[in-house]
Amino acid sequence: MVKTFQAYLPNKCHRTYSCVHCRAHLANHDELISKHTANIAHFKSVNVGCGPAEERVLLTGLHAVADIFCECCKTTLGWKYEHAFESSQKYKEGKYIIELAHMIKDNGWD
Repeated sequence: MVKTFQAYLPNKCHRTYSCVHCRAHLANHDELISKHTANIAHFKSVNVGCGPAEERVLLTGLHAVADIFCECCKTTLGWKYEHAFESSQKYKEGKYIIELAHMIKDNGWD
């Protein structure tokens, strides 16, 4: 049975990341915002759904975050920053953190 993804990244995206569990496209490497040493990457993403936001104290302070999941297989992938309470962290709002354990490199990685 063939799975239909909600969204495919354009063919011009030569290096992409996909869900390690179902291979749905998640992000274009060119849109990687930062890579953290804690096995997470900061992205703009596709095929990702969000749960309800809740306040959590993270290493960088208090944030309202929502767990994110793969729209195709429903695996929890990481979280989305909904609101940062400290002005120095506002740049994170609307961005996704995908744990590296939940994504695989696809298309053009040599």
